[in-house]
Amino acid sequence: MTKRVAAIDCGTNSLRLLIADIDVAGRQLSDVERRMEIVRLGQGVDATGRLAPEALERTLRALADYAADIRAAGATAIRMVATSATRDASNAADFSSGVQRTLGIAPEVITGREEARLSFAGATAELAGTAGSAVRPEPPYLVVDIGGGSTEFVLGGNEAVTGADPTAISVDIGCVRLTERYLHADPPTREQVDAATADIDRVLADVAASVPVKEACTLVGVAGSVTTVTAIALGLPTYDPSRTHHARVSAETVATVTELLLGQTHEQRAAIGALHPGRIDVIGAGALVLNRIMRRFGFTEMVASEHDILDGIAWSIAADA
Repeated sequence: MTKRVAAIDCGTNSLRLLIADIDVAGRQLSDVERRMEIVRLGQGVDATGRLAPEALERTLRALADYAADIRAAGATAIRMVATSATRDASNAADFSSGVQRTLGIAPEVITGREEARLSFAGATAELAGTAGSAVRPEPPYLVVDIGGGSTEFVLGGNEAVTGADPTAISVDIGCVRLTERYLHADPPTREQVDAATADIDRVLADVAASVPVKEACTLVGVAGSVTTVTAIALGLPTYDPSRTHHARVSAETVATVTELLLGQTHEQRAAIGALHPGRIDVIGAGALVLNRIMRRFGFTEMVASEHDILDGIAWSIAADA
């Protein structure tokens, strides 16, 4: 039996919608609609501890459009989750009440661990169903979700099938947070990049102590920073998710793209056809996180996935419906 569901992921940088038809028994998810807006809900949260009024306004305006799409599509169940920025904000209640008025349901402000679990489920549901393929990425997988305010690391095998709990950790390094903390010049100075790198490396030492990353056979990268770096690495003239999904990118290429982005001005990055305007100022930091992860943990390549926490949310709704 197919169920039409609507999943919304509200992160630090972006607001995303997936309306999908899901066949739980056949483990098939078919897109009806995917949308993404850069709303930068986490604007200034790292410094102030509060959601800015203009950020709230941008987010709720985009959410109203999503609500209209959901009604028109006839989705029978909705789940909205909010992640790093909302977890950190002292005025998160203002956001929750605005969502309730706009969407008719309250957002779930999930923990970093739950965020990681949903990301893993979304990224690996298809991989678990490709047994026998000559090009199938091999488990165990380390799924890395580089967001605006946090990055999640999840290690597991075929949990999408077995239902077992993967090992996960969420840490406070993300492209918006690191940009606001360190990368202020245009382009960033070497001293600024070094300071951001030191912060990332310090956090990765904590990750290594909590998650046995050396057990992973495949690094799976998800979310906008990863897929944008992939699009640039592939030389795409415009962003094309059909090309980035399950593309493999070497560590050497990620390092080259990272150095390129961190050395460019805002104007030069704006000329990259595959780069969304809302990521122009933060993509250097996102690439830097990915580059340091691959170097620190010795991965020679990464498999990019367009399916992530948003798909995990959709699967969770269908399973509970």
